Amino acid sequence: SPVETGMSDIVSKEQIEAIGSAHAERADAQSASRDLISIPDHVLYVIYALVLAVSVSVWFVAIRAPLWLDETISYWQINAGFSGISSRQGLSFAAYSYILWLGSKIFGTSEIALRIPEILAMLGAVYLLYRAARELFGSDDNEKDNKKDLALIAVIIFCIHPLVIFAAIDVRPYAFGALAINASILTLVRLRHNNSNWLAALFGALAACIVYFHFLMIVILPALTIAFFAVKSKTNNEDRKALWRQGSVALVAFAIAFLPVIPGLRYMFHTSSDHVFAAAPQIGELGWTLAPDGLAFIFVDAVLIALVTRRLDLRSRVEGWRIFFCASLALIPILILYGVSVETSLHVFVFRYRLVAIPGIALCWAWLFSRVDSRVLRSLFCVAIVGTTAYHYFTNPLSKHHLYTWKYALQAVEKNASLDNAPVLMCSDLPEADRMPMPVGEAVKDSTLFAPLTYYRLSEPVVALPRALNAEAKSIISNFLQAPERKRERFLAMGYEASHKTLDFMKDSASGTHYVQTLGVFDGITVLEFTPRD
Repeated sequence: SPVETGMSDIVSKEQIEAIGSAHAERADAQSASRDLISIPDHVLYVIYALVLAVSVSVWFVAIRAPLWLDETISYWQINAGFSGISSRQGLSFAAYSYILWLGSKIFGTSEIALRIPEILAMLGAVYLLYRAARELFGSDDNEKDNKKDLALIAVIIFCIHPLVIFAAIDVRPYAFGALAINASILTLVRLRHNNSNWLAALFGALAACIVYFHFLMIVILPALTIAFFAVKSKTNNEDRKALWRQGSVALVAFAIAFLPVIPGLRYMFHTSSDHVFAAAPQIGELGWTLAPDGLAFIFVDAVLIALVTRRLDLRSRVEGWRIFFCASLALIPILILYGVSVETSLHVFVFRYRLVAIPGIALCWAWLFSRVDSRVLRSLFCVAIVGTTAYHYFTNPLSKHHLYTWKYALQAVEKNASLDNAPVLMCSDLPEADRMPMPVGEAVKDSTLFAPLTYYRLSEPVVALPRALNAEAKSIISNFLQAPERKRERFLAMGYEASHKTLDFMKDSASGTHYVQTLGVFDGITVLEFTPRD
């Protein structure tokens, strides 16, 4: 009516905003009243804190486990001291070795002490992911508590993922790679509303540093490039200019920081077939990486409950750049690893290499839960997934083992062989050993091919053998058995599963002069005893 029109004309801007704010508060109150259970905010945050603490505690289930093969290689790389690190890197870049060397000087060289730097790095990665998720899911129309919830969901899923649980205590560079990835993601999110050239340069340098910790983490770089364009996807001319200016700065910083790793990358690509040890992956392994340990089933249950209770938000506007950002970081690196492994003979879809995609996967799950408009339901989801995973790890005796170790086999050999200083024939478990000359004499005990001997020492003489049964292995075994003193000398042999054919060849070759018995199988490592017949 004319009267109403006149009244609306004299309503001030402040009054309109006050009315809108009041309506919003009433809508929030009505929304909260429709939630499953009314739980105060401080109680919800206590629940989240406890769940996060439990998810981190799962990392420590295997903290006392002996070092496995690759971890002993890390120790071998620092065993010659600071000055010897650069010459012992082989296929890896030296950044992690210098960090591990420093950590060993501070914390010691026990199995637990060597894992402290990795734990600290992974805790740092968790914190950076939390900050990145809060800024990623924040917006002018997004409530503060909602941002915290989604950020906490992202870090909880990240912490409880089996790949993170493994890498958090693995004496290898993966935790530091995750730290660099999450630092890059946080810097990238902040570029959304920041046109600083210095921030762009930091992003470029951090992206290059990811490859410092493992060359195969290079698969994250295409995802980061796409995510950069996603966060800067605005329409006005000023923003487009900022995109190309910051992109150029980031590229220059990346190129400069990337220079030190180029020689190692070239060597890896030229010798790539020498380092393959895994079988071609199955599609189920890809699915498990994206949704491990019942995560998808618990999420579906939460969505069904949200649907029944009308807490599933299907109306709110979806910002495409966020979907593109999360999906790129999650899917591009993991699909590159999977595609290369399926389509070529380079099977790089290895359990620990897939860590590169976990931050993006965690962000994707957090975004999916942004559609569940119930803080209580979100917290219950976290309780369910963490409770399920923690129960599995704390009750399963196998969870206390990190990966197979040479410790127990070497202890058994040392105890047995020390009686008469019996020599030990030992098969390397590195695929590179099949293409490299075997070390001889005391050099065996300080060789990367036999790195377990650097940490778990043998006092007896060791004869080095390749991993597989090849011409060199047959020649070494034949020459050893033909020595005059061998007919009256006892000796031992040991090898992991890939060396069973070598052990069988050894048994057949020595059957005329020695009795053979199996002393035991320790974490998959078979130990044989050869006793003279007369």
